[in-house]
Amino acid sequence: MIEYTQDGDVAILNWDDGKVNAVSHAAVDMLNEHLDRAEKDAAAVIISGRPGLFSAGFNLKEVSAETAAQSADDPLMPALVNKGATFLLRLFSHPQPVVAACSGHAIAAGAMMLLASDTRIGVHGDFKISLNETAISMVLPPFGMELVKSRLSPRFQTMCAVQAHMFSPETAMQAGFFDQLVSADQLLPRALEQATQLATLPGKFYGINKMMLRQTHADLIKASLN
Repeated sequence: MIEYTQDGDVAILNWDDGKVNAVSHAAVDMLNEHLDRAEKDAAAVIISGRPGLFSAGFNLKEVSAETAAQSADDPLMPALVNKGATFLLRLFSHPQPVVAACSGHAIAAGAMMLLASDTRIGVHGDFKISLNETAISMVLPPFGMELVKSRLSPRFQTMCAVQAHMFSPETAMQAGFFDQLVSADQLLPRALEQATQLATLPGKFYGINKMMLRQTHADLIKASLN
């Protein structure tokens, strides 16, 4: 589902489940294992998706089953949502440079992974980037809202977090989901170029300065977890 390879000091996490790269319990476990390995063996991380699709978000079958098992007045997030939020907080706080190589669509938790990464590279094409929670009758969880506040341009935050706007890659870059757009064949070479360059920065100080910038949002996300 998620293959770990390494090119020099860069760990490459290639995510391809053959379907929609759903954020499932198994996927989160693999991502966490690979980040553990990267912290030991690498100096920067790339997370890439399958052709045409980065991630369509949480596995809704797993979430629905967990929700059905809860009582109606249970205030806790379903286990998978809480687990995914914990992973997103880890990604947002990861001490190494994290480059997201977004190969196509990124919806809901998939789009949140872009916001939690450091450098985000997308591809030109007929792809959609969206936090679609309002459109599917869901409340955007606190971890999603804090990522929006931290990474998106203020003038696009209502469109994204409230109005469930479907961004094209070009408008997604204007909003703050992406830092660069390239052709599909240049995605991984550009991601590797960027990650290799970032890996040369002093790692200790990269991590410290990242958290000085993000600590307030990270604390609020942590407080919202089950």
